[in-house]
Amino acid sequence: MANPALFRKIDKAVYEYGLIQNGDKILVGASGGKDSTTLLEYFGWRKKQRREDFFVAAYHVATEISPGFPDPLRRLIKEWNIPFIIEEIKVLERLKPGKKMNCWWCSTQRRTELNNYAMAEGFNKIALGHHLDDILETLFMNILKKSELSTMPPALKYRQYPVEVIRPLCMCTLEEIINHSEKSGFAMITCTCNYQDNSERKAARQRINKAFPGKEEKLCFFEALRNIRPEYLTYPENKNPFLNIQTME
Repeated sequence: MANPALFRKIDKAVYEYGLIQNGDKILVGASGGKDSTTLLEYFGWRKKQRREDFFVAAYHVATEISPGFPDPLRRLIKEWNIPFIIEEIKVLERLKPGKKMNCWWCSTQRRTELNNYAMAEGFNKIALGHHLDDILETLFMNILKKSELSTMPPALKYRQYPVEVIRPLCMCTLEEIINHSEKSGFAMITCTCNYQDNSERKAARQRINKAFPGKEEKLCFFEALRNIRPEYLTYPENKNPFLNIQTME
């Protein structure tokens, strides 16, 4: 069931960042979790509004270490009139000699398949289900672990590929998405493999929730990323870290 309050917030992000345009062909990375499912429901709802003429499809990468995609969720995606594609890959076979399996490697392989399919089939945008908490957590993690001021922007154009990554849930908190998914009764996939290690992200989430307990405070933190004052930050001459912030290799 459409959630007007949540969808209005997504609408705001779409408008302010120009995430959907006439003629867009958008591929949604469908993990089966609450975030990407909410995003798919929104796209199905938005197409009914006929505000833009765009095409959207869902793409799921299945691996030998991930749970199967649930049939109830397949039926929901069909009800939303969104084409659904499943690609099966063997991530363990791709592991380089001497390397251990981990979440980063699995995620990289699935993202590679998503990018390759999008380019091969003529999609100009890839939509991911990253929400406000994901963006702020990544910012904290990059600052604390990499000494780098960066995160996942709402819109990101690749330099080498004709594809743009968009994140329409960028203004929605995790709490809002959980509440929506519970009321809507989404069947969700949770990774149950033996290789996951999200300790750093969990630690970042705890710090953020302690410092910014309310959704309005998190949104203010997010808005600060659009109001950067480089002259009041320290960086080597001619190496401004805020140049080309919307691009990526």
